[in-house]
Amino acid sequence: MFQSLGVILIAAGVMYLFIPHDESAEPVKAKDYRVELLTAQRAAPYPVLAPEGLGEGWKATVVSYRRDSADAWQLGFLSPDTQYVAIHQSTAAPGTYVPDVTQRAKNTGKTQTVAGQVWQRWEGPKYDALVRVDGKATTVVTGTASFERLAEMAGSLRSKKV
Repeated sequence: MFQSLGVILIAAGVMYLFIPHDESAEPVKAKDYRVELLTAQRAAPYPVLAPEGLGEGWKATVVSYRRDSADAWQLGFLSPDTQYVAIHQSTAAPGTYVPDVTQRAKNTGKTQTVAGQVWQRWEGPKYDALVRVDGKATTVVTGTASFERLAEMAGSLRSKKV
């Protein structure tokens, strides 16, 4: 038993020494999404939303626009408290689109007013979300963050005419 424990400890020590790790390194680099935002704003049949005036510490990490996939716009962020928050918009049917981008969240029947707009609250095993259907588009603010952070993002969303 002691020999087995010794072998395991030696193997763990070797792995620790030779597997690169740097706790002081910046784990996530912010992504510049301006070009993709302009492209989406020109191509989408709905007003594409992006945040304006978010506080310090928000980092854009994911951006995409897929015209061939129901004009789907996605912009993901890492919040100051290192939680994921994403904006999704699409012309897809809300009943299938929202559960897809929230990873199976369900409508709670509750609403939340953010910046004068009423959003539906959805809760899920992985992501919670604020959802709003406006004209042709469904807007989903989702992620691992609290509803307070989701509301902060939802309240910052603006559309610019191109």
